[in-house]
Amino acid sequence: MRVLGLMSGTSADGVDLVLAEFTGSPPEVAHRVLAHREVAYPEELRMRVLRAMRHADTREIALLHHDLGRFYLEAAFPFRGSAELVALSGQTIWHEPPRATFQLGEPSHLALGLEVPVVYGFRSMDLAAGGQGAPLVAYPDLLLYGEAGKRKAVHNLGGISNLTYFHGKDPSSLLAFDTGPGVCLFDEAAGILGLTWEEATALAEKAKPDEEALKTWLSHPYFQAPPPKTTGREVWRLEHLSPLPQDPARLLRSLLELTARSILEAYRRFVGQVDQVLLAGGGARNRVLVALLSQHLPVSVMENPKVREALAFALLGYLHAIGEVNVLGRATGGRDLRAGQRVEPG
Repeated sequence: MRVLGLMSGTSADGVDLVLAEFTGSPPEVAHRVLAHREVAYPEELRMRVLRAMRHADTREIALLHHDLGRFYLEAAFPFRGSAELVALSGQTIWHEPPRATFQLGEPSHLALGLEVPVVYGFRSMDLAAGGQGAPLVAYPDLLLYGEAGKRKAVHNLGGISNLTYFHGKDPSSLLAFDTGPGVCLFDEAAGILGLTWEEATALAEKAKPDEEALKTWLSHPYFQAPPPKTTGREVWRLEHLSPLPQDPARLLRSLLELTARSILEAYRRFVGQVDQVLLAGGGARNRVLVALLSQHLPVSVMENPKVREALAFALLGYLHAIGEVNVLGRATGGRDLRAGQRVEPG
């Protein structure tokens, strides 16, 4: 079955699309990536998404929900006639487990425009089943990257940082959780400073971190809480950090150090020894962050780090379509279930 996975992450910068072909059923699912496309949000749409994460009114959210649906259709239209099914993550604008998780992007636009069924609402169903609504990609990670005898972690450096750990292909070894901020704070600071990603990275590369600020930031209770746990941009904003270094370069370096040190502490406290850590997500392109992690973990950057999550969502959709469990409770804190809802093209 050819499935198109669409993933919009906590970086809120656009959508990754992966068309993949799947055969078989767990524990042996074969896959082949046929195409990948990355489409950035237009600046005006991205500003509306970021505003919805903070203080948008009901009308703004309703309009954005459908405008995102139309944007997803436009991004996916080149795959019309190639995909037999679409799996949509939606754009998370609020994530506060166990009470609520909320994604935007009306799936009916995709179903009607591409004339194929769309599976969506994965997070909401897991939350209703007692889970955190994330990380949803843990079971797909195990099926896609599990290797006999190897202790692996797949680590996503998105706006929020999350990991999946497994030993071989054993579901009972699965551990998945958000470690804390990924690059959301670094991105926010770069935007406020009017810097491009490369300019901000170059500044951070030459600077020293503010150790006093880091000591305070790393005392945040989230880092001490045991898995399963998830977090979001609602928690990790610059306005919630104090003190903030005044020097721009020092601020940017300190934010990357916060991400790296909180990740390393998460492996030390909750994961233990690993043979390989596969880095994915936009943050895997940040050379400073990758260098900090490489000093203490056996990391390797995926060939295309932006493929991983969209591919995982495509697999979630495939498992739903063939009637299989696609979310494991040991990863999200809920129960094993076939998560997702399906809208037909009419």
